[in-house]
Amino acid sequence: MRIAFLGTPAFAVAALDALERAGHALVTVVAQPDRPAGRGQALREPATKAWARARGVPVLQPEKVRDGTLAAALRALAPDALVVAAYGRILGKDLLTLAPHGALNVHGSLLPRWRGAAPIQWAVAEGERETGVTIMQMDEGLDTGDVLLQRALEIGEDDTSETLAPRLAALGGEALVEALRLLEAGALVPVRQDAAQATLARILEKEDGRIAWTRPARRISDRLRGFTPWPGAFTTLEGRTLKVLEARPGADVATPAGEPGEAEVVPGRGLAVACGGGSALLVTRVQLEGRPAQSALDLANGLRRKRFRLGT
Repeated sequence: MRIAFLGTPAFAVAALDALERAGHALVTVVAQPDRPAGRGQALREPATKAWARARGVPVLQPEKVRDGTLAAALRALAPDALVVAAYGRILGKDLLTLAPHGALNVHGSLLPRWRGAAPIQWAVAEGERETGVTIMQMDEGLDTGDVLLQRALEIGEDDTSETLAPRLAALGGEALVEALRLLEAGALVPVRQDAAQATLARILEKEDGRIAWTRPARRISDRLRGFTPWPGAFTTLEGRTLKVLEARPGADVATPAGEPGEAEVVPGRGLAVACGGGSALLVTRVQLEGRPAQSALDLANGLRRKRFRLGT
């Protein structure tokens, strides 16, 4: 097939690799514009643009996608289908309907669960044990189109969104190629989503990483895993931000007496922090504002205290 590909970050590159291996003709790669990144705020090109440049595939980076200009450019390339993977923009009807097979989306969840911009992060943060990828026929709604094909994937006990994303991306590439094969053969049966089962994976905000110690330890641990690498998990210690880098539910440690947020040294292991429901979180690695990352025990040794309160 002649494919016009719309995608921006590293997650989308696995789909490009899969399309290339399967012998599809990529007529263009559409990515978001280069953006400032890093401490120096130098312009950085999207991962998909780098992939395309290395192979001589034409790249488009429009600032706007709903003014008709992009639709006209793609229509001139006569693609058989548009493939969208983490492009980061909402497409209008002119784009969704310009190719004979419409627009197919590679989405990082088992729709209708986790519609929206951060499906991988929220699946992990909400403690789910299974997720997957969906190949969807796009419509004008937010991930509301018919499901064409799905593949499930287990979320490991120690998975973070960072470790899970590459596996989902690879699975998405495989599912995409299979869906295109079935589409060409006329063997796909679109399935309407059950809106009553939908959940929203909204865009993450910095404040999502703030730890509420009144939550059970398991919930705090899941959110730490889901929000790694950003926004992470953080609290405060005497007015200074304290990032919690590594922690797990402390089922085998005693819960410190007192209110949620009370922390107590567990010799040789870390800090036990009182959480909601009488549970404890065993914190093993942290980073105090203005300091490098360190073990939780080193933090306590530096404070010369065996017990203190977090969230203050």
